[in-house]
Amino acid sequence: MSKAGKDTSYGSRTTVVIAGRDPKGHAGAVNIPPYRASTILHDSVRALTADKPRFTYGRRGTPTTAAMEEMLSSLHGAEATVLTPSGLSACTLALLTALEAGGELLITDSAYEPTRHFAMKLAKRFGITAIPYDPLAGAEVARLFTPRTRAILVESPGSLTFEVQDLPAIAGAARAQGICVVADNTWATPLLCQPLGLGADMVIESCTKYVVGHSDANLGAVSASADWAERLRATHYHLGLTAGADDVYLALRGIRTMAVRLKAAEEGARTLIAWLKTRPEAGRILYPGDESDPGHALWRRDFRGASGLFGLGLAPMSKEALSAMLDGLALFGMGYSWGGYESLIIPADPHRSVRPYAGPGPLLRISVGLEDPQDLIADLAAGFDRARAAA
Repeated sequence: MSKAGKDTSYGSRTTVVIAGRDPKGHAGAVNIPPYRASTILHDSVRALTADKPRFTYGRRGTPTTAAMEEMLSSLHGAEATVLTPSGLSACTLALLTALEAGGELLITDSAYEPTRHFAMKLAKRFGITAIPYDPLAGAEVARLFTPRTRAILVESPGSLTFEVQDLPAIAGAARAQGICVVADNTWATPLLCQPLGLGADMVIESCTKYVVGHSDANLGAVSASADWAERLRATHYHLGLTAGADDVYLALRGIRTMAVRLKAAEEGARTLIAWLKTRPEAGRILYPGDESDPGHALWRRDFRGASGLFGLGLAPMSKEALSAMLDGLALFGMGYSWGGYESLIIPADPHRSVRPYAGPGPLLRISVGLEDPQDLIADLAAGFDRARAAA
């Protein structure tokens, strides 16, 4: 890569522009091309077997994947980063790296539902027990530790309900017992929060979301501290998790503009939230960046900003009224993702066993994209009118 890209004194906004780039090594091209490679040729038997070349086989990596891994390691202050085909595969990889048969996982009750399903259902087949815990437990999570506890999964803010967890307190309690802390950081990205610096051992990013940023690729990543880097690399290799060259290329292209996209998404979300507070249809707003949120103090301590994803608890509303509201939206799409340039909205149904979500009306998850916030407000206002007419 370029000499500038190796300098760790730059800020994160500069890092996302320069890290992983090597124009001189690619005929002067600003962007590294997608290396679509399985077989990689070597000049001699010695080169093949003894010299330990950087690239040996496509599944072990290419210049394209190396650039993305270098980027995320630089942003997280990680010893190593590996890429996976999706955000969920990154979650399962991190957990399988930390756990073994007979071990226990403490998983936040607010975890991403597919991760929760893997931990509490599929992992049972491998002799792993998963125990959900209150995301607001903080250091009190230590009360759940047993001699079999091997890992704790943190997701902050939580999926759908956006609880902010006290990661430093959880990590401090876990470190005293040699327990691995895995943090899902997808909501914030490494630009807004760096969990390794707060005590986590491994950090998960669903790059499908803000890193790719354009809703056209699936990708996951796990970054690890020095204590867990070797085990992470080995588990990744033996599971055969390979990210496609074109998806990695799209992620590299997307991450270069992530700082400005995140800023615009936060500004748009704050504009919408300020307006929603004036509407009788809106109840509780779940957004740590808002001063009214119960997790705001922890968010201010541990985060550098907020993204454009938040929850909206509505006043009581019939299913027919909710459908009338959502079905007619012109700018908000309905789809199971977020973090792209386009705004999305879906009804949400949190699966909880320790801290149930309770609200008088339906819960919505809203991802604010890059449209003009006033146009988004007009779209929601028209939706509220339709809901009222259908009541």
